[in-house]
Amino acid sequence: MDITVDRNNNIWVATNVGVLQFNPNGIVTDVKDENNVNIPKKFELSQNYPNPFNPETTINYTIGTGQFSILSFVSLKVFDVLGREVRTLVNEEKPAGNYTVNFNAINLPSGVYFYRLQTGSFVQIKKLVLMK
Repeated sequence: MDITVDRNNNIWVATNVGVLQFNPNGIVTDVKDENNVNIPKKFELSQNYPNPFNPETTINYTIGTGQFSILSFVSLKVFDVLGREVRTLVNEEKPAGNYTVNFNAINLPSGVYFYRLQTGSFVQIKKLVLMK
């Protein structure tokens, strides 16, 4: 937690779940955060490229801000056509933002695979093709 006082005597308290401003001289009705204008509000999973690939491909995804927090638990996994998990690419909490993951399938056989991004209630699945 960080606490600071600005030149207008506003007291700012920042934690990992948000920011609070207290003004001892009145009521704050609006706070505009110009530092976070580029934080995405939506979740998105892009198609990997190249596709088909051999043996590496790139997956881009966007994690938007959650309902109560800018941190979200993110899971990005790769499955074969039988639904068996073959690789976990991401399995951790991440702040809102744009991300890139490189997937190396050198030890996997040629075939069709699926990758699934899950964070909170958001789930999206895309297909990728490994051709050796």
